[in-house]
Amino acid sequence: MHDQLTHLPVAIIGAGPIGLSAAAQLLKRGFTPILFEAGNQAGANIARWGHVRMFSPWSYNIDDAAATLLKQQNWPQPAAHEFPTGSELLEQYVTPLAAHPEINPHLHLNTQVQYVSRLNHDLLRTEGRDQAPFVLRVSSPEGEQDIIAQAVIDASGTYQTPNWLGTHGVPALGESESTEAIAYGVPNILGSARAQYINRSVLVVGGGHSAFNALQDLVKLADEHQDMRVLWGVRSTSVTNVVRSPENDELQERRRLEVRIQKLLEQGRIEVFTELEIDTIQRKNGKLMVQSGSKALPPVDRIIAATGFRPNLNLLAELRTSLDPATQSPIRLAPLIDPNLHSCGSVPEHGLAELSHPEPGLFILGIKSYGRAPTFLLRTGYKQVAAVVSALGTPEALTISQTFTAASAVTTCQG
Repeated sequence: MHDQLTHLPVAIIGAGPIGLSAAAQLLKRGFTPILFEAGNQAGANIARWGHVRMFSPWSYNIDDAAATLLKQQNWPQPAAHEFPTGSELLEQYVTPLAAHPEINPHLHLNTQVQYVSRLNHDLLRTEGRDQAPFVLRVSSPEGEQDIIAQAVIDASGTYQTPNWLGTHGVPALGESESTEAIAYGVPNILGSARAQYINRSVLVVGGGHSAFNALQDLVKLADEHQDMRVLWGVRSTSVTNVVRSPENDELQERRRLEVRIQKLLEQGRIEVFTELEIDTIQRKNGKLMVQSGSKALPPVDRIIAATGFRPNLNLLAELRTSLDPATQSPIRLAPLIDPNLHSCGSVPEHGLAELSHPEPGLFILGIKSYGRAPTFLLRTGYKQVAAVVSALGTPEALTISQTFTAASAVTTCQG
Protein backbone atom coordinates (compact mmCIF):
# COMPACT_ATOMS: atom_id res chain seq x y z
CA MET A 1 0.00 0.00 0.00
CA HIS A 2 1.30 3.47 -0.91
CA ASP A 3 2.78 5.25 2.13
CA GLN A 4 0.49 8.28 1.72
CA LEU A 5 -2.62 6.11 2.15
CA THR A 6 -1.71 4.07 5.22
CA HIS A 7 -3.36 6.50 7.66
CA LEU A 8 -6.74 5.83 6.07
CA PRO A 9 -9.14 3.07 7.18
CA VAL A 10 -9.74 -0.14 5.27
CA ALA A 11 -13.37 -0.25 4.13
CA ILE A 12 -15.32 -3.49 4.49
CA ILE A 13 -18.62 -3.94 2.68
CA GLY A 14 -20.89 -6.38 4.52
CA ALA A 15 -20.95 -7.30 8.22
CA GLY A 16 -21.52 -11.01 7.89
CA PRO A 17 -19.02 -13.60 9.18
CA ILE A 18 -16.45 -12.75 6.48
CA GLY A 19 -16.72 -8.99 6.92
CA LEU A 20 -16.43 -9.31 10.69
CA SER A 21 -13.47 -11.66 10.25
CA ALA A 22 -11.81 -9.01 8.10
CA ALA A 23 -12.39 -6.42 10.83
CA ALA A 24 -10.87 -8.71 13.46
CA GLN A 25 -7.85 -9.51 11.30
CA LEU A 26 -7.30 -5.84 10.45
CA LEU A 27 -7.41 -4.84 14.11
CA LYS A 28 -4.96 -7.61 14.93
CA ARG A 29 -2.48 -6.15 12.43
CA GLY A 30 -2.90 -2.52 13.47
CA PHE A 31 -5.23 -1.32 10.71
CA THR A 32 -8.41 0.68 11.27
CA PRO A 33 -11.48 -0.95 9.71
CA ILE A 34 -14.67 0.81 8.74
CA LEU A 35 -17.51 -1.65 8.27
CA PHE A 36 -20.71 -0.98 6.31
CA GLU A 37 -23.80 -3.19 6.62
CA ALA A 38 -26.89 -2.46 4.55
CA GLY A 39 -29.18 -4.33 6.95
CA ASN A 40 -30.36 -3.39 10.40
CA GLN A 41 -28.16 -5.99 12.06
CA ALA A 42 -24.84 -7.69 11.46
CA GLY A 43 -25.38 -10.84 9.46
CA ALA A 44 -28.65 -9.56 7.99
CA ASN A 45 -28.43 -12.03 5.09
CA ILE A 46 -28.05 -14.94 7.51
CA ALA A 47 -31.24 -13.89 9.28
CA ARG A 48 -33.10 -14.64 6.05
CA TRP A 49 -32.08 -18.32 6.14
CA GLY A 50 -31.78 -18.73 9.90
CA HIS A 51 -34.03 -21.81 9.91
CA VAL A 52 -31.60 -23.80 7.71
CA ARG A 53 -29.07 -26.12 9.34
CA MET A 54 -25.56 -25.65 8.00
CA PHE A 55 -23.49 -28.44 6.46
CA SER A 56 -20.34 -27.30 8.21
CA PRO A 57 -19.71 -27.74 11.96
CA TRP A 58 -18.77 -24.93 14.31
CA SER A 59 -15.10 -25.77 13.84
CA TYR A 60 -15.42 -24.54 10.23
CA ASN A 61 -17.47 -21.47 11.04
CA ILE A 62 -15.35 -19.53 13.55
CA ASP A 63 -12.39 -17.35 12.60
CA ASP A 64 -9.36 -17.62 14.89
CA ALA A 65 -8.79 -13.86 15.23
CA ALA A 66 -12.49 -13.34 15.94
CA ALA A 67 -12.47 -16.10 18.56
CA THR A 68 -9.53 -14.43 20.30
CA LEU A 69 -11.53 -11.21 20.61
CA LEU A 70 -14.66 -13.00 21.80
CA LYS A 71 -12.79 -14.91 24.49
CA GLN A 72 -11.84 -11.56 26.01
CA GLN A 73 -15.55 -11.15 26.79
CA ASN A 74 -15.99 -14.60 28.40
CA TRP A 75 -17.69 -15.88 25.27
CA PRO A 76 -19.12 -19.42 25.59
CA GLN A 77 -17.57 -21.07 22.53
CA PRO A 78 -19.94 -23.57 20.85
CA ALA A 79 -19.03 -27.26 20.63
CA ALA A 80 -16.73 -27.69 17.64
CA HIS A 81 -18.44 -30.83 16.29
CA GLU A 82 -22.04 -29.53 16.32
CA PHE A 83 -23.80 -28.21 13.21
CA PRO A 84 -25.49 -24.84 13.80
CA THR A 85 -28.52 -23.39 12.08
CA GLY A 86 -28.20 -19.97 10.55
CA SER A 87 -29.96 -18.50 13.59
CA GLU A 88 -27.52 -20.19 15.96
CA LEU A 89 -24.58 -18.88 13.92
CA LEU A 90 -26.09 -15.42 14.19
CA GLU A 91 -26.95 -15.54 17.91
CA GLN A 92 -23.88 -17.36 19.21
CA TYR A 93 -21.17 -15.90 16.98
CA VAL A 94 -22.01 -13.05 14.59
CA THR A 95 -24.01 -10.87 16.99
CA PRO A 96 -21.54 -11.13 19.90
CA LEU A 97 -18.66 -10.40 17.54
CA ALA A 98 -20.38 -7.35 16.07
CA ALA A 99 -21.06 -6.09 19.61
CA HIS A 100 -17.43 -6.51 20.73
CA PRO A 101 -16.07 -3.16 21.98
CA GLU A 102 -13.14 -3.30 19.56
CA ILE A 103 -15.36 -3.86 16.51
CA ASN A 104 -18.65 -2.14 17.27
CA PRO A 105 -17.35 1.47 17.07
CA HIS A 106 -16.31 0.76 13.46
CA LEU A 107 -19.65 -0.80 12.42
CA HIS A 108 -22.26 1.24 10.54
CA LEU A 109 -25.66 -0.46 10.19
CA ASN A 110 -28.41 0.55 7.76
CA THR A 111 -25.69 1.90 5.49
CA GLN A 112 -25.75 0.92 1.84
CA VAL A 113 -22.59 1.21 -0.26
CA GLN A 114 -23.83 2.48 -3.60
CA TYR A 115 -20.59 2.99 -5.51
CA VAL A 116 -16.86 2.44 -5.08
CA SER A 117 -14.31 4.34 -7.12
CA ARG A 118 -10.88 5.99 -6.91
CA LEU A 119 -10.72 9.59 -5.69
CA ASN A 120 -10.85 11.90 -8.74
CA HIS A 121 -10.49 8.88 -11.06
CA ASP A 122 -13.18 7.30 -13.17
CA LEU A 123 -12.66 3.88 -14.75
CA LEU A 124 -10.79 5.24 -17.75
CA ARG A 125 -8.26 7.49 -15.98
CA THR A 126 -4.89 5.81 -15.34
CA GLU A 127 -2.41 8.54 -14.38
CA GLY A 128 -1.86 8.55 -10.61
CA ARG A 129 -4.49 5.88 -10.11
CA ASP A 130 -2.47 3.60 -7.83
CA GLN A 131 -1.68 6.50 -5.48
CA ALA A 132 -5.31 7.66 -5.24
CA PRO A 133 -7.40 6.44 -2.28
CA PHE A 134 -10.73 4.73 -2.74
CA VAL A 135 -13.95 6.67 -2.35
CA LEU A 136 -17.14 4.92 -1.26
CA ARG A 137 -20.51 6.60 -1.74
CA VAL A 138 -22.67 5.39 1.12
CA SER A 139 -26.31 6.02 1.92
CA SER A 140 -27.83 5.87 5.40
CA PRO A 141 -30.90 7.34 7.13
CA GLU A 142 -28.78 10.48 7.66
CA GLY A 143 -28.25 10.87 3.91
CA GLU A 144 -25.41 10.29 1.44
CA GLN A 145 -21.72 10.83 2.06
CA ASP A 146 -18.36 9.87 0.61
CA ILE A 147 -15.91 7.83 2.67
CA ILE A 148 -12.20 7.72 1.82
CA ALA A 149 -10.28 4.45 2.35
CA GLN A 150 -6.87 2.98 1.60
CA ALA A 151 -8.27 -0.42 0.55
CA VAL A 152 -11.65 -2.07 0.02
CA ILE A 153 -12.79 -5.57 0.98
CA ASP A 154 -16.11 -6.45 -0.62
CA ALA A 155 -17.68 -9.17 1.53
CA SER A 156 -21.27 -8.26 0.70
CA GLY A 157 -22.26 -11.78 -0.34
CA THR A 158 -24.75 -12.81 -3.01
CA TYR A 159 -27.96 -13.66 -1.12
CA GLN A 160 -29.73 -10.48 -2.20
CA THR A 161 -29.34 -11.31 -5.91
CA PRO A 162 -30.81 -14.76 -6.63
CA ASN A 163 -30.74 -16.32 -10.07
CA TRP A 164 -33.86 -16.23 -12.19
CA LEU A 165 -35.98 -19.25 -13.06
CA GLY A 166 -35.68 -18.62 -16.80
CA THR A 167 -33.59 -21.08 -18.75
CA HIS A 168 -31.68 -18.30 -20.55
CA GLY A 169 -30.32 -16.78 -17.35
CA VAL A 170 -32.86 -13.96 -17.54
CA PRO A 171 -36.39 -13.98 -16.14
CA ALA A 172 -38.76 -16.43 -17.78
CA LEU A 173 -41.56 -14.78 -19.68
CA GLY A 174 -44.09 -13.78 -17.04
CA GLU A 175 -41.73 -14.44 -14.10
CA SER A 176 -41.46 -10.80 -13.04
CA GLU A 177 -45.25 -10.50 -12.99
CA SER A 178 -45.54 -13.61 -10.79
CA THR A 179 -43.00 -12.81 -8.08
CA GLU A 180 -45.64 -12.54 -5.35
CA ALA A 181 -46.07 -16.32 -5.68
CA ILE A 182 -42.36 -17.12 -6.06
CA ALA A 183 -39.87 -17.46 -3.19
CA TYR A 184 -36.16 -17.16 -4.04
CA GLY A 185 -33.80 -19.09 -1.77
CA VAL A 186 -35.10 -21.29 1.05
CA PRO A 187 -38.24 -19.87 2.70
CA ASN A 188 -39.08 -20.73 6.30
CA ILE A 189 -41.75 -23.23 5.31
CA LEU A 190 -42.27 -24.64 8.79
CA GLY A 191 -42.09 -21.23 10.47
CA SER A 192 -42.86 -17.69 9.39
CA ALA A 193 -43.89 -18.64 5.82
CA ARG A 194 -45.98 -21.65 6.88
CA ALA A 195 -49.38 -20.17 5.95
CA GLN A 196 -48.24 -19.63 2.35
CA TYR A 197 -47.68 -23.37 1.82
CA ILE A 198 -50.38 -25.17 3.79
CA ASN A 199 -52.53 -27.27 1.42
CA ARG A 200 -50.83 -25.76 -1.62
CA SER A 201 -49.23 -27.35 -4.63
CA VAL A 202 -45.61 -26.21 -4.66
CA LEU A 203 -42.92 -26.57 -7.31
CA VAL A 204 -39.30 -26.49 -6.13
CA VAL A 205 -36.82 -25.67 -8.92
CA GLY A 206 -33.11 -26.44 -8.52
CA GLY A 207 -30.84 -29.45 -8.19
CA GLY A 208 -28.72 -28.45 -5.20
CA HIS A 209 -28.87 -28.64 -1.44
CA SER A 210 -31.01 -25.52 -1.10
CA ALA A 211 -33.69 -27.35 -3.06
CA PHE A 212 -33.22 -30.38 -0.79
CA ASN A 213 -33.86 -28.25 2.30
CA ALA A 214 -37.06 -26.85 0.81
CA LEU A 215 -38.26 -30.28 -0.28
CA GLN A 216 -37.77 -31.90 3.11
CA ASP A 217 -39.66 -29.09 4.83
CA LEU A 218 -42.52 -29.27 2.34
CA VAL A 219 -42.87 -33.02 2.89
CA LYS A 220 -42.93 -32.47 6.67
CA LEU A 221 -45.71 -29.95 6.20
CA ALA A 222 -47.55 -32.33 3.89
CA ASP A 223 -47.53 -34.93 6.69
CA GLU A 224 -49.87 -32.59 8.57
CA HIS A 225 -51.88 -31.30 5.60
CA GLN A 226 -52.87 -34.04 3.19
CA ASP A 227 -54.03 -31.75 0.36
CA MET A 228 -50.49 -30.60 -0.36
CA ARG A 229 -48.61 -31.57 -3.51
CA VAL A 230 -44.80 -31.39 -3.66
CA LEU A 231 -43.19 -31.14 -7.10
CA TRP A 232 -39.50 -30.92 -7.97
CA GLY A 233 -38.09 -29.65 -11.25
CA VAL A 234 -34.46 -30.10 -12.34
CA ARG A 235 -32.47 -29.48 -15.50
CA SER A 236 -30.74 -32.86 -15.37
CA THR A 237 -32.07 -35.95 -17.12
CA SER A 238 -32.54 -37.86 -13.84
CA VAL A 239 -32.27 -37.52 -10.05
CA THR A 240 -30.54 -40.82 -9.41
CA ASN A 241 -27.42 -39.08 -8.06
CA VAL A 242 -29.00 -37.36 -5.06
CA VAL A 243 -26.53 -38.95 -2.61
CA ARG A 244 -23.31 -37.42 -3.89
CA SER A 245 -21.21 -37.18 -0.75
CA PRO A 246 -18.98 -40.06 0.42
CA GLU A 247 -19.92 -42.01 3.51
CA ASN A 248 -16.97 -40.52 5.38
CA ASP A 249 -17.81 -36.98 4.26
CA GLU A 250 -16.40 -34.38 6.66
CA LEU A 251 -19.66 -32.48 6.23
CA GLN A 252 -21.93 -35.21 7.56
CA GLU A 253 -24.98 -32.95 7.72
CA ARG A 254 -24.77 -32.60 3.95
CA ARG A 255 -24.80 -36.36 3.48
CA ARG A 256 -27.67 -36.80 5.94
CA LEU A 257 -29.76 -34.33 3.94
CA GLU A 258 -29.00 -36.17 0.69
CA VAL A 259 -29.98 -39.51 2.22
CA ARG A 260 -33.27 -38.05 3.50
CA ILE A 261 -34.20 -36.77 0.04
CA GLN A 262 -33.27 -40.11 -1.54
CA LYS A 263 -35.64 -41.90 0.86
CA LEU A 264 -38.45 -39.45 0.14
CA LEU A 265 -38.01 -40.07 -3.57
CA GLU A 266 -38.10 -43.83 -3.04
CA GLN A 267 -41.31 -43.42 -1.03
CA GLY A 268 -42.90 -41.43 -3.85
CA ARG A 269 -43.40 -38.35 -1.67
CA ILE A 270 -41.99 -36.02 -4.32
CA GLU A 271 -43.11 -35.70 -7.96
CA VAL A 272 -40.06 -35.22 -10.18
CA PHE A 273 -39.87 -33.38 -13.49
CA THR A 274 -36.54 -33.67 -15.28
CA GLU A 275 -35.01 -31.79 -18.23
CA LEU A 276 -36.76 -28.65 -17.04
CA GLU A 277 -35.93 -25.53 -19.05
CA ILE A 278 -38.45 -22.90 -17.99
CA ASP A 279 -39.52 -20.57 -20.80
CA THR A 280 -42.76 -19.12 -19.51
CA ILE A 281 -44.68 -18.68 -16.27
CA GLN A 282 -48.31 -17.60 -16.61
CA ARG A 283 -51.11 -16.92 -14.13
CA LYS A 284 -54.34 -18.71 -14.98
CA ASN A 285 -57.33 -19.16 -12.66
CA GLY A 286 -55.15 -18.31 -9.67
CA LYS A 287 -52.52 -20.92 -10.57
CA LEU A 288 -49.00 -20.70 -11.97
CA MET A 289 -48.59 -22.45 -15.32
CA VAL A 290 -44.98 -23.37 -16.04
CA GLN A 291 -43.95 -24.11 -19.61
CA SER A 292 -40.70 -25.91 -20.49
CA GLY A 293 -40.34 -26.10 -24.24
CA SER A 294 -43.29 -28.16 -25.45
CA LYS A 295 -43.86 -29.58 -21.96
CA ALA A 296 -46.37 -28.03 -19.56
CA LEU A 297 -46.06 -28.81 -15.85
CA PRO A 298 -49.09 -29.31 -13.62
CA PRO A 299 -50.57 -26.03 -12.31
CA VAL A 300 -49.10 -24.96 -8.96
CA ASP A 301 -49.92 -22.38 -6.31
CA ARG A 302 -46.34 -21.41 -5.48
CA ILE A 303 -42.81 -21.85 -6.79
CA ILE A 304 -39.59 -21.99 -4.77
CA ALA A 305 -36.62 -20.90 -6.87
CA ALA A 306 -33.63 -22.67 -5.30
CA THR A 307 -31.55 -21.80 -8.33
CA GLY A 308 -28.51 -20.23 -6.70
CA PHE A 309 -27.25 -16.67 -6.57
CA ARG A 310 -25.09 -14.25 -8.51
CA PRO A 311 -22.84 -11.39 -7.38
CA ASN A 312 -24.02 -7.80 -7.64
CA LEU A 313 -21.08 -6.14 -9.33
CA ASN A 314 -22.74 -2.79 -10.07
CA LEU A 315 -21.16 -1.00 -7.11
CA LEU A 316 -17.69 -1.86 -8.47
CA ALA A 317 -18.36 -0.67 -12.02
CA GLU A 318 -15.82 2.21 -11.78
CA LEU A 319 -13.01 -0.10 -10.63
CA ARG A 320 -10.74 -2.28 -12.72
CA THR A 321 -11.78 -5.80 -11.91
CA SER A 322 -10.68 -8.93 -13.72
CA LEU A 323 -13.47 -11.49 -13.55
CA ASP A 324 -13.96 -14.82 -15.25
CA PRO A 325 -16.73 -14.44 -17.85
CA ALA A 326 -18.46 -17.64 -16.76
CA THR A 327 -18.21 -17.81 -12.97
CA GLN A 328 -17.91 -14.04 -12.39
CA SER A 329 -15.22 -14.82 -9.82
CA PRO A 330 -11.66 -13.41 -9.84
CA ILE A 331 -10.11 -14.76 -13.01
CA ARG A 332 -7.30 -16.71 -11.35
CA LEU A 333 -9.66 -18.26 -8.82
CA ALA A 334 -12.16 -19.43 -11.45
CA PRO A 335 -10.32 -22.59 -12.61
CA LEU A 336 -10.26 -23.81 -9.01
CA ILE A 337 -14.02 -23.50 -8.44
CA ASP A 338 -15.75 -23.67 -11.84
CA PRO A 339 -18.63 -26.18 -11.42
CA ASN A 340 -18.36 -27.00 -15.13
CA LEU A 341 -14.91 -28.44 -14.41
CA HIS A 342 -15.13 -29.56 -10.79
CA SER A 343 -17.54 -31.46 -8.62
CA CYS A 344 -18.45 -30.63 -5.03
CA GLY A 345 -14.96 -31.50 -3.85
CA SER A 346 -12.51 -29.40 -1.91
CA VAL A 347 -11.14 -26.19 -3.37
CA PRO A 348 -7.32 -25.89 -3.47
CA GLU A 349 -5.67 -23.36 -1.17
CA HIS A 350 -5.70 -19.87 -2.62
CA GLY A 351 -4.76 -16.42 -1.45
CA LEU A 352 -3.55 -13.03 -2.58
CA ALA A 353 -2.51 -14.06 -6.09
CA GLU A 354 -5.89 -15.61 -6.91
CA LEU A 355 -7.95 -12.85 -5.27
CA SER A 356 -6.18 -9.77 -6.64
CA HIS A 357 -7.49 -7.48 -9.37
CA PRO A 358 -5.80 -4.92 -11.62
CA GLU A 359 -7.08 -2.37 -9.09
CA PRO A 360 -4.50 -2.48 -6.24
CA GLY A 361 -6.15 -2.65 -2.84
CA LEU A 362 -9.48 -4.07 -4.04
CA PHE A 363 -10.49 -7.54 -2.87
CA ILE A 364 -13.73 -9.47 -3.31
CA LEU A 365 -13.85 -12.08 -0.55
CA GLY A 366 -16.22 -14.66 0.86
CA ILE A 367 -19.04 -16.21 -1.12
CA LYS A 368 -19.05 -13.24 -3.50
CA SER A 369 -15.53 -14.24 -4.58
CA TYR A 370 -17.06 -17.47 -5.92
CA GLY A 371 -19.34 -15.50 -8.24
CA ARG A 372 -22.02 -17.91 -9.45
CA ALA A 373 -20.18 -21.03 -8.35
CA PRO A 374 -21.67 -22.92 -5.38
CA THR A 375 -20.12 -24.89 -2.48
CA PHE A 376 -18.48 -22.06 -0.58
CA LEU A 377 -17.46 -22.73 3.04
CA LEU A 378 -16.91 -20.06 5.70
CA ARG A 379 -13.59 -21.69 6.54
CA THR A 380 -12.43 -20.89 3.00
CA GLY A 381 -13.46 -17.27 3.44
CA TYR A 382 -11.54 -16.93 6.70
CA LYS A 383 -8.41 -18.21 4.97
CA GLN A 384 -8.96 -15.69 2.18
CA VAL A 385 -9.23 -12.88 4.73
CA ALA A 386 -6.08 -13.92 6.58
CA ALA A 387 -4.08 -14.11 3.34
CA VAL A 388 -5.24 -10.73 2.07
CA VAL A 389 -4.99 -8.77 5.32
CA SER A 390 -1.54 -10.14 6.08
CA ALA A 391 -0.34 -8.74 2.74
CA LEU A 392 -1.88 -5.27 3.05
CA GLY A 393 0.77 -2.65 3.40
CA THR A 394 3.45 -4.85 1.85
CA PRO A 395 5.13 -4.50 -1.56
CA GLU A 396 3.74 -7.94 -2.46
CA ALA A 397 0.14 -6.67 -2.61
CA LEU A 398 1.02 -3.88 -5.03
CA THR A 399 3.34 -6.01 -7.17
CA ILE A 400 0.73 -8.71 -7.76
CA SER A 401 -1.84 -6.16 -8.86
CA GLN A 402 0.58 -4.32 -11.16
CA THR A 403 1.58 -7.52 -12.96
CA PHE A 404 -1.95 -8.89 -13.03
CA THR A 405 -2.77 -8.34 -16.68
CA ALA A 406 0.10 -10.42 -18.03
CA ALA A 407 -0.39 -13.19 -15.50
CA SER A 408 -4.12 -13.46 -16.11
CA ALA A 409 -3.54 -13.72 -19.84
CA VAL A 410 -1.32 -16.77 -19.27
CA THR A 411 -3.96 -18.32 -16.99
CA THR A 412 -6.67 -17.81 -19.60
CA CYS A 413 -4.59 -19.35 -22.39
CA GLN A 414 -3.67 -22.39 -20.30
CA GLY A 415 -7.30 -22.88 -19.23
